[in-house]
Amino acid sequence: MSSHTSTHFAARLNAFKIGASAYWPGKNKVTTADLLARAATAGLTAADLNFPDHFADDTPADLAAALEDHGLILNGMAMRYYTDPGFKLGAFTHPDAKVRGLAIDETKRGLDTLAEMGGTLMTLWMGQDGFDYSFQMEYRQAWDHTIEAMAEIADHNPALDIALEYKPNEPRAFALMPDAATTLLAINEIGRANTGVTLDFAHVLYADEMPAFAAALIARHSRLLGVHLNDGYGKWDNGLMVGAVHPIQTVELLVELERIGYDGAIYFDTFPDHSGLDPVEEARTNIEVVQKLRQIASKLVGHTDLQTAIARQDAPLAMRIVQAAMLG
Repeated sequence: MSSHTSTHFAARLNAFKIGASAYWPGKNKVTTADLLARAATAGLTAADLNFPDHFADDTPADLAAALEDHGLILNGMAMRYYTDPGFKLGAFTHPDAKVRGLAIDETKRGLDTLAEMGGTLMTLWMGQDGFDYSFQMEYRQAWDHTIEAMAEIADHNPALDIALEYKPNEPRAFALMPDAATTLLAINEIGRANTGVTLDFAHVLYADEMPAFAAALIARHSRLLGVHLNDGYGKWDNGLMVGAVHPIQTVELLVELERIGYDGAIYFDTFPDHSGLDPVEEARTNIEVVQKLRQIASKLVGHTDLQTAIARQDAPLAMRIVQAAMLG
């Protein structure tokens, strides 16, 4: 991956609402096109749009034009069900078949919009599909409903890729697909070639997983369709800047991405909102850090001594090599 200088960088568009009144003085409503214009000033080259939220005040044609005007490509789209209070008890796992049908229909509309805009990747993060209590959910039924819904969605337009982004919990206490293994079990059951996984670094950490191992498993059993880089303390979805807490694990993931030939965009799923950071400076920092870490990763990918150390699980030698590459 590091040999491809053309890698696209995208970031969470909603972060660019921070300090809106100072950035757009006198503007009553900040549109998605406005957010794209501001994001482009950070050096980002791609964007992900949330459906339906980001289309509230802009048509697909408006947003396609805005992307082009600011030199951004459409990396893909992500479905957002949580903004609809009707999906609080779940989208694909809702006990009411009518509500499940509405979630599926909304997703198909999203896929049609994605195709209309020339995109190919739809990310599903099913945060509301889970449970909070024992005896709240009929697990087998909820699993069946989810697999059926996802198969129907994958079949809607086989030319589009459907990426499942897992996360242990939040907003529900337990997610139905909380980790890499459970997500891969689901993908196996869905049985559609146009499915895969989006790996979010902070989600992986608090699923108690090692990011590079999760990526290797995903590449072995499915396809890694998206990578969200960020960082955190492994307790919840902190959305910190890349490498702020786990630089070595980030480098190991970048090495693994190069090994498996991942050539998609790097998306910064970070939350400058928590500290009220300047979102443009925060995104610029993420880009700069990732470029540096990728240079380190590219030196480690084919490092013979490192390979030898790893082959015999010689952690002290491996650490010395990696630390030397990182710290000089």
